[in-house]
Amino acid sequence: MTGIRRAAVASTAIVLALCAGVVQADPHPWQLNMTRGVTTWSGEPYFLNNVALGVCVVIGLLVFGAMFIAMFRFRKSRGAVAEKWSHNTTVEIVWTTIPVIILVVLAWMATGGLVSFANTTGSQMTIKVTGYQWKWRYDYVDYLGKPVSKVGFMSKLDSLSDKTRQLDSGMDPYAVKTGDENTYLLNVDKPLVLPIHTKIRFVITSDDVIHSWFVPAFGWKMDAIPGIVNTAWTNINEAGTYRGQCAELCGQDHGFMPIVVKAVSQEDFAKWLAAQEQASAPPPAAAPAAASSAAAPASGGQG
Repeated sequence: MTGIRRAAVASTAIVLALCAGVVQADPHPWQLNMTRGVTTWSGEPYFLNNVALGVCVVIGLLVFGAMFIAMFRFRKSRGAVAEKWSHNTTVEIVWTTIPVIILVVLAWMATGGLVSFANTTGSQMTIKVTGYQWKWRYDYVDYLGKPVSKVGFMSKLDSLSDKTRQLDSGMDPYAVKTGDENTYLLNVDKPLVLPIHTKIRFVITSDDVIHSWFVPAFGWKMDAIPGIVNTAWTNINEAGTYRGQCAELCGQDHGFMPIVVKAVSQEDFAKWLAAQEQASAPPPAAAPAAASSAAAPASGGQG
């Protein structure tokens, strides 16, 4: 795998050079390539995409180069005379064998990436994601081998974006910002908080129609299907805020159910989780009322 990877990287160096100025974040104007991502696995699809792109570019150059040479150098107006042979067995074997080898190699590499992505063994945390029209619900199931008690919430479009998007609101979408970043239709009221350097397993489903949970910086998306539980995992390397969207057309407000993940240090996450558990814990039972003088003093008359 290492040898193939080095050869593939070398063969696509020219293509990647064209993308040298690409920002490795969410899409931006003039971005030419997919994001490299911020997780331990997100480099796999980024690498495979570049390999496939390099193969396509090389094949395209060879095919179109040969076509244009044939069209202009060997045209009838220059006196070219067409050959009379019908086929060449050697050439046919070559141009059949080489594409088959290329496809087998690409399939082998892609299969390795999918197998590693499907392996949730050793997960240190489990998050349940449920899609609704048109919001997400996150439930924290366990963390570091211990069950999490009643920590979960709905996450929907932030109120400012929701007000701005209404017809005839008169509000400026460009004025919806978080700091200097325009977050119109990209922000939520409650982000999903996750720790970095932790293998996190996601179990993803839906309560109504098909949705798709997609955060580009994680390098994958997973469909949320009613009655089916899909699994995925991630291990975030860098703290920060990462945004995504529902990637499956799920109804009239499909474009208004963004995803926001806030990745924090393990120490900060432990504090946040403890505070959430404490807030969701039932209030302590009231102390029983003190017995009023037991049986009240017996009246002292003699009868």
